[in-house]
Amino acid sequence: MRPSPTRRARGFTLIEILVVVVIIAIVTVGAVLSLSVLGRGDNELETEQNRLVDLLNYARDQASLQTRELGLYCTLDGYRFLEFDPLTNLWQDVTEDDALRARQLPDGLHINLSVESHDVVLKTSADAKKARTTDVQNYKPQVMIFSNGDLTSFVLTLDRDGTDHQAAIVPDDQNRIVAHDADADSAAGAGAAAGGAG
Repeated sequence: MRPSPTRRARGFTLIEILVVVVIIAIVTVGAVLSLSVLGRGDNELETEQNRLVDLLNYARDQASLQTRELGLYCTLDGYRFLEFDPLTNLWQDVTEDDALRARQLPDGLHINLSVESHDVVLKTSADAKKARTTDVQNYKPQVMIFSNGDLTSFVLTLDRDGTDHQAAIVPDDQNRIVAHDADADSAAGAGAAAGGAG
């Protein structure tokens, strides 16, 4: 017996298949983008953290080798190295060493600084520039790098705007500057808080 002509085998049309493929592609692209933007790996943040660690260790070595006092002056969106001039008794920008030139952070990154367990209120680069020219007596670094190798105790944190991503920089037991994973600390703190609540 033959099947009746009114009963046809029904399948998906080409249009229906294409719509499903497009939906899958959109979901996949969204997932990839969210992982790269909000995911664990923030390459720009990590690059800036590593650069600042290297520069601080370099400045510490230079201060010891040249027996001069250096310091780090931070703004919300950048940083610069200063040197103490004993003739004028003032701090001034390091000019003879290009590695220690003033640097601006990429858009979306900013600095938080705590010195000797006290949060420092940082200025914007524009406000700091005005203060540098109008109030030279108070133009001083927040972090001191002494010629004997000692440092001011500090925690410098780089933050990504709009996310919880952080990268911390701290001195270790031997006064070497090291990168510290602030994201892991905040995740561990959240886990400990959740564990303690149960």
